[in-house]
Amino acid sequence: MMEEVRFWLKKGERDLDSARFNLEGKRYDVAAFLSQQAAEKALKALYILKHKELWKIHDLVKLGEKLSAPNDILALCEKLTQHYITARYNIDAEYTESDVREAIDDSSKVIEWTKKKLKS
Repeated sequence: MMEEVRFWLKKGERDLDSARFNLEGKRYDVAAFLSQQAAEKALKALYILKHKELWKIHDLVKLGEKLSAPNDILALCEKLTQHYITARYNIDAEYTESDVREAIDDSSKVIEWTKKKLKS
């Protein structure tokens, strides 16, 4: 099971790195989407550790609630979940550099919280 947990965390960290790469390339919608994906994959790593199965869901708030995430993390999850929907399904979505920097920062905070929980 630990191998699967490491896999999901590594994928999340790679998505966060890819979000930063796309930010620099001004692909803001892709960067926002990858920010959400990064947090999702990290949360799924923790979910797998705790529940011994993968939950196929994209709603980070629901994932966070199942992981007993604190309110500040759940608030970040709510913001990030919107990027999944907007960046993926709204062809007219317009992201700014500032929007994406915030998404990357939010995702980084969720991943850091997840890493702490994985170690405890």
